[in-house]
Amino acid sequence: MSITIRSETPQDAAAIERLTAAAFCDAPHTSHTEHFIVNALRRTDRLSISLVAEDGGEIVGHVAISPISISDGSDGWYGLGPISVAPARQRQGIGGRLMIQAMAALRRMDASGCVVLGDPDFYHRFGFKTESALVLPDVPSEYFQVVTLQGPVPSGTVSYHEAFLAVE
Repeated sequence: MSITIRSETPQDAAAIERLTAAAFCDAPHTSHTEHFIVNALRRTDRLSISLVAEDGGEIVGHVAISPISISDGSDGWYGLGPISVAPARQRQGIGGRLMIQAMAALRRMDASGCVVLGDPDFYHRFGFKTESALVLPDVPSEYFQVVTLQGPVPSGTVSYHEAFLAVE
């Protein structure tokens, strides 16, 4: 396996859409709209970071990061997700490699921090933890996690871009 992590190019959009739909096809706790969300983020120029994992010319993983809003007005905060790995390639470390590169890209951008909605067992490995000061309404708090890259943890309600409401 010779995985390369790189920024997406315009030619990757269709492959990312197929990959993301396949990755979440059988996933629990999903609306199965993740591929629509990535496309909507791209259309609205809200993909701050969009990395692909490529193996032999085939895209086998993808991670998206976009800006979020926090009710206290804090700047420099981002939301990670969705992150996708081809079903046949899951549990091979590809998601972890994407995470490492995504977090490094956030640090290069001088981001204040990042939030994620997902499996605590996976994201804790990358420094994410629950933080009572930041809230995402209507989700169990243990699944909404935060990593601070610089400065204090803000206090408020998190809002994702309207692209996260995309259904087609």
